[in-house]
Amino acid sequence: MGEYNGVQYVEVDERALPRLDSFNKVSLLPLIFLIFYEVSGGPFGVEDSVSAAGPLLALLGFLIFPFIWSVPEALITAEMGTMFPENGGYVTWVSSALGPYWGFMQGWMKWLSGVIDNALYPVLFLDYLKSAIPVLGGGWPRVLAVLVLTIALTYMNYRGLTIVGWFAVFLGVFSILPFVVMGLISIPKLEPSRWLVVNLHNVDWGLYLNTLFWNLNYWDSISTLAGEVDNPKRTLPKALFYALILVVLGYFFPLLIGTGAIPLDRDSWTDGYFSDIAKMIGGVWLRWWIQGAAAMSNMGMFVTEMSSDSFQLLGMAERGMLPEFFSKRSRYGTPLIGILFSASGVVLLSWMSFQEIVAAENFLYCFGMILEFIAFIKLRIQYPAVSRPYKIPLGTVGSILMCIPPTILICVVLALASLKVLLVSLAALLIGSILPPLLKYTEKKGWLRFSTSSDLPDLFAANHETTQSLVD
Repeated sequence: MGEYNGVQYVEVDERALPRLDSFNKVSLLPLIFLIFYEVSGGPFGVEDSVSAAGPLLALLGFLIFPFIWSVPEALITAEMGTMFPENGGYVTWVSSALGPYWGFMQGWMKWLSGVIDNALYPVLFLDYLKSAIPVLGGGWPRVLAVLVLTIALTYMNYRGLTIVGWFAVFLGVFSILPFVVMGLISIPKLEPSRWLVVNLHNVDWGLYLNTLFWNLNYWDSISTLAGEVDNPKRTLPKALFYALILVVLGYFFPLLIGTGAIPLDRDSWTDGYFSDIAKMIGGVWLRWWIQGAAAMSNMGMFVTEMSSDSFQLLGMAERGMLPEFFSKRSRYGTPLIGILFSASGVVLLSWMSFQEIVAAENFLYCFGMILEFIAFIKLRIQYPAVSRPYKIPLGTVGSILMCIPPTILICVVLALASLKVLLVSLAALLIGSILPPLLKYTEKKGWLRFSTSSDLPDLFAANHETTQSLVD
């Protein structure tokens, strides 16, 4: 599974990476909307925050939480993603700092959490449509709808990342526009006192934090597409900045409208409630528009998440962590085997409920983020003078302090997990821990072939006294 015998790494020169000039690269605007859909896709799915904690805490959560979690994660992604502009993304970061075993574990946890996350979008898609098409509420019609949707969107991923990127731009505009219209219509109906309603004795903290966490994470997912981005060292930080603004506004203002324009009924604030709010504010036509926007938004989140998951598998194969066949590309430049694996996982997990999916995904994602924080700090300490195209304007102490609040939040999310989620997640971690020796055994027996791409920079060559170091 690749010969990694040390931890000395050499300069990641973007010119040394395989450019695949026959395929179009992703430019700034599509990249912004790819990040938007990796993280958000609009306010669909935030309704539980009001149900769990009421209007005031929901609004404050989506204003304050980004500074605790989203900003640090986006900054680390910008620095590390430009330092390692290849499709391995966060797998490469962790491998370079902690070694190949932990790099593989990072890849396993992040890929699995991504697939679990993607299994949610057909559920949300059908939840928004079932009020208009009741037959989709359950049974074989719902199962068939999940399969058809998964196959159709998987084919779009197969056709190319640039198609997915521009599709995300179109979907983003279509999904945001009805909330702009709803906001304008709602102005005469707004009552600011409704925003201040809070009852600290009636807060479901587990649901509240899981909803905030799920809706504001996954900023690092775009790193697994860095090898497909046009001039990633300049484009990636800009795209993360603009996407952060778009995501926060895309959550806060719809919540401001929904909680301020209609009387509060916390029990009604569940998945799909924004379409009911639209009907109360603007009529049936606006409800249909919101439902269509929600359906399209879930399509956007599905295709972007699958792109990141499948390209991550390609990047791991190029680093010798997975069998060589994962690195093979289709004629459109897409990782065919990775797409098929990710799609299969979505279908297998689509039976889970919304809350189960969110809790299980958050639990696994937390472990991966802990490894990312450790890798980021370790590389800052060991190689402070390394060339970083984008560098967070904080020293070593500042970098450590920046990671403390999100780490505390991770511990809280883990502590609030149910026993069922805990057992399932620990079982997944156990499976991941035994995969590296099993894969090594298949390589030794000659059953599977592993190789490291010669076009990628050597991150783990031993005794590099004569090799150019990252340290300038």
